[in-house]
Amino acid sequence: MFDLTRLRLLRELAHRGTMTAVGHAFGMTSSAVSQQLAILEREARVALLERVGRRVRFTAEGDRLAAHAEAILQAVEAAELDLKASTDQPKGVLEIASFSTFAKARLLPAVIRMRQKHPEARVIIHELESADAIEAVRDGRCHLAVSFAYSLAPRPDIAGLVSHQLMHEPVLLALPERWRRAREPISLKRLAQEGWIVGSRQADDRQLAERACALAGFAPRITHTVDDYDLVLRMVAAGLGVGFVPELALRFSGAKGVVIRTPGGAPLSRRIDISTRTTLARSPMVRAFLAALGMKKAGPRGPA
Repeated sequence: MFDLTRLRLLRELAHRGTMTAVGHAFGMTSSAVSQQLAILEREARVALLERVGRRVRFTAEGDRLAAHAEAILQAVEAAELDLKASTDQPKGVLEIASFSTFAKARLLPAVIRMRQKHPEARVIIHELESADAIEAVRDGRCHLAVSFAYSLAPRPDIAGLVSHQLMHEPVLLALPERWRRAREPISLKRLAQEGWIVGSRQADDRQLAERACALAGFAPRITHTVDDYDLVLRMVAAGLGVGFVPELALRFSGAKGVVIRTPGGAPLSRRIDISTRTTLARSPMVRAFLAALGMKKAGPRGPA
């Protein structure tokens, strides 16, 4: 019989690619991961991995067992949920990973509605950037992930996850006061000599600026990297640069003296999704929270 922990390590190696990455995700050394997978090979009685220089790659048998591991782990999770869900009333703990702007605007009100309607359910919020939130759901640390993707920096679907679209919002230009008289849309070519402010913790914001400006025929001069949108807007107001901001971020900013305009060219937008593991999608807790978000009739995207 296969050990579930070792199957989980094999699945993660298929996803992450290296023993070091798997060890980092599970708080283990790469040597410890290797030892556990060696035991799994003995249990399987076939070679699952082969060395290629300093790395390993899956054998044909390893690929097949990794696919089985995904199905086995999902089935175990489904069985656990089935035993817990003796009634349709949501109860227990639901952990959600989300970025801060959505948490302020939509997540917190939904948590309050959930608490009022289902007092036996407890929702815990973890502030994480999109890629980290998706990983937290994949490896079982969270039940739901709220993530976003820009129209010019889409994200690939993740196997084993099912997603629902929450909202679709425009991405706008934040400009200093001297642009007050400028009519929209603003051609990005006019901003070729400006300093640009982008996010610092993930690549999406930089990719958005670089790709949008490339379509306009220039490479942006990135001068500041900041993740807090209110700080970005205050820096723009101070004349330290220009930047893209999603419409949602404007609701909670106290910055004054910022000019918001629509960028020229192809419309820029941000899509916000909520994702969960396939086996969790039917659980009473997840269904109740999607309803609290106003998504009772929303259809899923996926599973991938």
